[in-house]
Amino acid sequence: MVLMVKTNLIDIEKIKSTKSTADLLKFSIINIDKPSGPTSFQVSQFVKNILNLSKTSHAGTLDPMVSGVLPVMLSRACRLSDYLMHRDKKYVGIMRLHKDITDKELKNIIKKFIGKITQLPPVRSRVKRAERIREVKTFNVLEREGNDVLFETQVQAGTYIRKICDDMGKEIGGAHMLELRRTEAGIFKEPSVNLYDIDHAVNEYKNGNEKPLRNMLIPGEIVSQVLPVVFIKKECIKKLYTGSPIFSDFLLIPQSLKKDEKIAVFSGDIFVGCYRVVNEGSIVAVPEFVLN
Repeated sequence: MVLMVKTNLIDIEKIKSTKSTADLLKFSIINIDKPSGPTSFQVSQFVKNILNLSKTSHAGTLDPMVSGVLPVMLSRACRLSDYLMHRDKKYVGIMRLHKDITDKELKNIIKKFIGKITQLPPVRSRVKRAERIREVKTFNVLEREGNDVLFETQVQAGTYIRKICDDMGKEIGGAHMLELRRTEAGIFKEPSVNLYDIDHAVNEYKNGNEKPLRNMLIPGEIVSQVLPVVFIKKECIKKLYTGSPIFSDFLLIPQSLKKDEKIAVFSGDIFVGCYRVVNEGSIVAVPEFVLN
């Protein structure tokens, strides 16, 4: 899949065209269509092994039986995970009601779960079991057949859809989630790439045809879609590669940045790294990840 992205500042496709496939494999992301069954970790490991990489990681864990969009970071792009994964998610699923209720009654119950809600993570989740606030942006019924409800929902990262269905069931007289598919994870959306396509693309790559694999690789510079972009002078790149913070006179254009804001730093089309704004005297920002 080719991700055609062009921001006002960074042309991702232009950057991609200047890199070899070998270079892309060192700093890219594949938007995977995770099947139902394997864990997110197993999918990430499959990608690691088939591409013979030293490291991969995934953004936003999906339960084994949940399918859909699972971004897998390759090699040094793994360092981008924290910047990419804490974003809204969108799902399509089926909820089975345990009691006959009218569409109007169902709609009124759903209204109670729109906005800020309190959730206690499921017993089998890997996170600490403590109540936390999450936001449900939308929860729409797409279709209903008897007690089976096809829904689409957009939620804050870290929201458990299975738990929402269970909590709605407490209002109804019982309900549970039958199926779930993630259609969006932050900036990553369908269509995504299935594991069979990756297997085929890697075989083609080994036989000299790079195109299928290149089409799947999203340059790590895509982080410019989620972080503010700051440009620095070309002559300052070498200093930043050796760990220097960004001083005010490094900036190509003086600009006001918020303290503790995370930024993506470029010199022209060259991605330097991700920085945290400190605004301490002449020091504008300090490095969190430098690509060198």
